[in-house]
Amino acid sequence: MKKLLYIYIVFNSFLVSAQVKENDSLPESIDEYVFVKPGDTLTVQLTEFSLLPKPKFKSRNDIRYYLWFKRKVFKAYPYAQVAATRLDTLNTRLSKIKSKRKRKKYTKQIQNYIEGEFTDQIKKMTRTEGRILIKLIHRQTGNTAFSNIKEYRSGWKAFLYNTTANAFKLSLKTEYHPEFENEDFLIEDILQRAFRDDQLEYQESKLNFDFTKIITQKKAEIDVEVYKAMFSKIRKKKKRRGK
Repeated sequence: MKKLLYIYIVFNSFLVSAQVKENDSLPESIDEYVFVKPGDTLTVQLTEFSLLPKPKFKSRNDIRYYLWFKRKVFKAYPYAQVAATRLDTLNTRLSKIKSKRKRKKYTKQIQNYIEGEFTDQIKKMTRTEGRILIKLIHRQTGNTAFSNIKEYRSGWKAFLYNTTANAFKLSLKTEYHPEFENEDFLIEDILQRAFRDDQLEYQESKLNFDFTKIITQKKAEIDVEVYKAMFSKIRKKKKRRGK
Protein backbone atom coordinates (compact mmCIF):
# COMPACT_ATOMS: atom_id res chain seq x y z
CA MET A 1 0.00 0.00 0.00
CA LYS A 2 2.87 2.37 0.72
CA LYS A 3 4.04 2.14 -2.87
CA LEU A 4 0.62 2.60 -4.49
CA LEU A 5 1.10 6.30 -5.11
CA TYR A 6 4.34 5.60 -6.92
CA ILE A 7 2.64 3.01 -9.12
CA TYR A 8 -0.14 5.45 -9.85
CA ILE A 9 2.31 8.08 -11.11
CA VAL A 10 3.95 5.57 -13.45
CA PHE A 11 0.58 4.26 -14.58
CA ASN A 12 -0.67 7.67 -15.66
CA SER A 13 2.66 8.52 -17.23
CA PHE A 14 2.53 5.77 -19.82
CA LEU A 15 -1.11 5.02 -20.41
CA VAL A 16 -1.30 7.54 -23.21
CA SER A 17 1.95 9.48 -23.28
CA ALA A 18 4.09 7.03 -25.21
CA GLN A 19 1.57 6.98 -28.04
CA VAL A 20 2.45 10.57 -28.94
CA LYS A 21 4.69 10.66 -31.99
CA GLU A 22 7.94 12.56 -31.98
CA ASN A 23 7.15 15.71 -33.87
CA ASP A 24 9.65 18.13 -32.37
CA SER A 25 11.66 20.85 -33.99
CA LEU A 26 15.24 21.67 -33.07
CA PRO A 27 15.92 25.01 -31.35
CA GLU A 28 17.49 27.76 -33.43
CA SER A 29 18.95 29.87 -30.62
CA ILE A 30 22.27 28.48 -29.38
CA ASP A 31 23.94 31.71 -28.31
CA GLU A 32 24.24 30.70 -24.64
CA TYR A 33 26.47 27.73 -25.52
CA VAL A 34 30.07 27.64 -26.68
CA PHE A 35 31.36 25.32 -29.39
CA VAL A 36 34.76 24.10 -28.23
CA LYS A 37 36.96 22.85 -31.06
CA PRO A 38 39.56 20.09 -30.52
CA GLY A 39 42.65 21.60 -28.91
CA ASP A 40 40.79 24.56 -27.41
CA THR A 41 41.14 25.37 -23.73
CA LEU A 42 38.17 24.25 -21.65
CA THR A 43 36.24 27.19 -20.24
CA VAL A 44 35.21 26.87 -16.60
CA GLN A 45 32.18 28.68 -15.26
CA LEU A 46 32.27 29.41 -11.52
CA THR A 47 29.18 30.19 -9.49
CA GLU A 48 28.54 30.49 -5.79
CA PHE A 49 27.31 26.92 -5.46
CA SER A 50 28.89 24.76 -8.13
CA LEU A 51 31.76 24.41 -10.51
CA LEU A 52 30.84 22.94 -13.88
CA PRO A 53 32.83 23.06 -17.09
CA LYS A 54 31.00 24.33 -20.13
CA PRO A 55 29.68 21.47 -22.26
CA LYS A 56 31.93 20.58 -25.19
CA PHE A 57 30.17 20.04 -28.52
CA LYS A 58 31.56 18.54 -31.72
CA SER A 59 29.69 21.09 -33.83
CA ARG A 60 27.29 24.00 -33.47
CA ASN A 61 24.56 21.79 -34.86
CA ASP A 62 24.98 19.39 -31.93
CA ILE A 63 23.98 22.20 -29.59
CA ARG A 64 20.52 22.22 -31.14
CA TYR A 65 20.02 18.53 -30.30
CA TYR A 66 21.23 19.14 -26.76
CA LEU A 67 18.72 21.98 -26.34
CA TRP A 68 15.97 19.76 -27.76
CA PHE A 69 16.81 17.09 -25.18
CA LYS A 70 17.01 19.72 -22.45
CA ARG A 71 13.39 20.62 -23.20
CA LYS A 72 12.44 16.97 -22.64
CA VAL A 73 14.21 16.79 -19.27
CA PHE A 74 12.60 20.02 -18.12
CA LYS A 75 9.18 18.60 -18.93
CA ALA A 76 9.69 15.25 -17.19
CA TYR A 77 11.58 16.35 -14.08
CA PRO A 78 8.72 18.06 -12.19
CA TYR A 79 6.62 14.87 -12.31
CA ALA A 80 9.46 12.74 -10.95
CA GLN A 81 10.04 15.37 -8.27
CA VAL A 82 6.39 15.31 -7.25
CA ALA A 83 6.38 11.49 -7.24
CA ALA A 84 9.32 11.45 -4.81
CA THR A 85 7.84 14.15 -2.58
CA ARG A 86 4.41 12.55 -2.45
CA LEU A 87 5.88 9.11 -1.81
CA ASP A 88 7.96 10.41 1.11
CA THR A 89 4.93 12.22 2.52
CA LEU A 90 2.71 9.20 2.06
CA ASN A 91 5.12 6.84 3.79
CA THR A 92 5.57 9.26 6.69
CA ARG A 93 1.83 9.68 7.18
CA LEU A 94 1.06 5.98 6.76
CA SER A 95 3.60 5.08 9.45
CA LYS A 96 1.46 7.06 11.90
CA ILE A 97 -1.90 5.61 10.82
CA LYS A 98 -2.70 2.33 12.56
CA SER A 99 -6.11 1.61 11.05
CA LYS A 100 -5.93 -0.39 7.81
CA ARG A 101 -9.14 1.23 6.58
CA LYS A 102 -7.85 4.75 7.25
CA ARG A 103 -4.53 3.96 5.59
CA LYS A 104 -6.36 2.83 2.47
CA LYS A 105 -8.58 5.90 2.51
CA TYR A 106 -5.63 8.29 2.86
CA THR A 107 -3.74 6.59 0.01
CA LYS A 108 -6.80 6.93 -2.22
CA GLN A 109 -7.04 10.64 -1.43
CA ILE A 110 -3.43 11.16 -2.50
CA GLN A 111 -4.07 9.20 -5.69
CA ASN A 112 -7.07 11.34 -6.58
CA TYR A 113 -5.06 14.51 -5.93
CA ILE A 114 -2.24 13.42 -8.22
CA GLU A 115 -4.67 12.34 -10.92
CA GLY A 116 -6.54 15.62 -10.92
CA GLU A 117 -3.39 17.73 -10.91
CA PHE A 118 -1.17 16.02 -13.46
CA THR A 119 -2.96 13.46 -15.63
CA ASP A 120 -3.77 15.81 -18.52
CA GLN A 121 -0.20 17.11 -18.74
CA ILE A 122 1.38 13.65 -18.53
CA LYS A 123 -0.86 12.38 -21.32
CA LYS A 124 0.79 14.87 -23.67
CA MET A 125 4.26 13.41 -23.14
CA THR A 126 6.19 11.84 -26.00
CA ARG A 127 7.89 8.46 -25.81
CA THR A 128 11.26 10.13 -25.17
CA GLU A 129 9.80 12.14 -22.29
CA GLY A 130 8.23 8.98 -20.89
CA ARG A 131 11.58 7.20 -20.94
CA ILE A 132 13.24 10.14 -19.21
CA LEU A 133 10.50 10.12 -16.59
CA ILE A 134 11.11 6.44 -15.79
CA LYS A 135 14.80 7.18 -15.28
CA LEU A 136 14.15 10.27 -13.19
CA ILE A 137 11.73 8.43 -10.93
CA HIS A 138 14.56 6.00 -10.19
CA ARG A 139 16.84 9.00 -9.55
CA GLN A 140 14.40 10.71 -7.21
CA THR A 141 13.03 7.71 -5.30
CA GLY A 142 15.91 5.22 -5.40
CA ASN A 143 13.62 2.50 -6.79
CA THR A 144 12.65 1.49 -10.31
CA ALA A 145 9.02 1.22 -11.35
CA PHE A 146 9.42 -2.55 -11.65
CA SER A 147 10.84 -3.01 -8.15
CA ASN A 148 7.73 -1.37 -6.72
CA ILE A 149 5.16 -2.97 -8.98
CA LYS A 150 6.45 -6.52 -8.45
CA GLU A 151 5.05 -6.48 -4.93
CA TYR A 152 1.52 -6.58 -6.33
CA ARG A 153 -0.30 -9.57 -7.86
CA SER A 154 -3.52 -7.80 -8.73
CA GLY A 155 -4.91 -6.57 -12.04
CA TRP A 156 -2.82 -3.42 -11.63
CA LYS A 157 0.36 -5.29 -12.48
CA ALA A 158 -1.08 -7.07 -15.53
CA PHE A 159 -2.63 -3.89 -16.82
CA LEU A 160 0.56 -1.87 -16.46
CA TYR A 161 2.64 -4.43 -18.34
CA ASN A 162 0.13 -5.29 -21.05
CA THR A 163 -1.10 -1.82 -21.91
CA THR A 164 1.86 0.43 -21.20
CA ALA A 165 5.45 -0.79 -20.90
CA ASN A 166 5.25 -3.68 -23.37
CA ALA A 167 2.98 -1.90 -25.82
CA PHE A 168 5.19 1.18 -25.96
CA LYS A 169 8.55 -0.63 -25.66
CA LEU A 170 9.40 1.16 -22.42
CA SER A 171 11.02 -0.96 -19.74
CA LEU A 172 9.86 -0.41 -16.19
CA LYS A 173 13.15 -1.97 -15.08
CA THR A 174 15.12 0.93 -16.54
CA GLU A 175 17.62 2.36 -14.06
CA TYR A 176 19.47 5.66 -13.89
CA HIS A 177 23.27 5.46 -14.29
CA PRO A 178 24.90 8.76 -15.33
CA GLU A 179 28.31 7.23 -14.62
CA PHE A 180 28.16 4.97 -17.70
CA GLU A 181 24.91 5.58 -19.65
CA ASN A 182 25.30 8.49 -22.08
CA GLU A 183 21.64 9.54 -21.99
CA ASP A 184 21.65 9.51 -18.19
CA PHE A 185 24.82 11.62 -18.21
CA LEU A 186 23.07 14.17 -20.45
CA ILE A 187 20.06 14.21 -18.13
CA GLU A 188 22.22 14.78 -15.07
CA ASP A 189 24.29 17.43 -16.86
CA ILE A 190 21.11 19.31 -17.73
CA LEU A 191 19.73 18.96 -14.19
CA GLN A 192 22.89 20.14 -12.47
CA ARG A 193 23.14 23.24 -14.68
CA ALA A 194 19.45 23.95 -14.16
CA PHE A 195 19.83 23.65 -10.38
CA ARG A 196 22.82 25.96 -10.48
CA ASP A 197 20.96 28.56 -12.54
CA ASP A 198 17.72 28.26 -10.52
CA GLN A 199 15.84 26.99 -13.57
CA LEU A 200 14.61 23.88 -11.72
CA GLU A 201 13.92 23.32 -8.05
CA TYR A 202 16.72 21.28 -6.50
CA GLN A 203 15.89 17.86 -5.15
CA GLU A 204 18.69 15.56 -4.06
CA SER A 205 18.99 12.21 -5.80
CA LYS A 206 18.53 9.11 -3.66
CA LEU A 207 21.13 7.32 -5.79
CA ASN A 208 24.80 7.34 -4.91
CA PHE A 209 26.96 8.95 -7.61
CA ASP A 210 29.45 11.81 -7.82
CA PHE A 211 28.60 13.93 -10.85
CA THR A 212 31.64 16.16 -10.44
CA LYS A 213 33.83 13.10 -10.86
CA ILE A 214 31.73 11.81 -13.75
CA ILE A 215 31.81 15.04 -15.77
CA THR A 216 35.54 15.38 -15.16
CA GLN A 217 36.16 11.89 -16.50
CA LYS A 218 34.01 12.60 -19.55
CA LYS A 219 35.72 15.98 -20.05
CA ALA A 220 32.25 17.56 -20.40
CA GLU A 221 31.94 16.12 -23.90
CA ILE A 222 28.37 16.00 -25.20
CA ASP A 223 27.34 13.07 -27.38
CA VAL A 224 24.00 13.51 -29.17
CA GLU A 225 24.56 11.08 -32.05
CA VAL A 226 21.60 8.88 -31.11
CA TYR A 227 19.21 11.83 -31.38
CA LYS A 228 20.70 12.96 -34.66
CA ALA A 229 20.07 9.47 -36.01
CA MET A 230 16.51 9.55 -34.67
CA PHE A 231 15.73 12.85 -36.38
CA SER A 232 17.31 11.55 -39.58
CA LYS A 233 14.89 8.61 -39.60
CA ILE A 234 11.96 10.94 -38.94
CA ARG A 235 12.97 13.15 -41.88
CA LYS A 236 13.27 10.13 -44.20
CA LYS A 237 9.82 8.91 -43.21
CA LYS A 238 8.34 12.34 -43.90
CA LYS A 239 9.98 12.42 -47.32
CA ARG A 240 8.59 8.97 -48.19
CA ARG A 241 5.11 10.05 -47.13
CA GLY A 242 5.41 13.19 -49.21
CA LYS A 243 6.11 11.27 -52.41
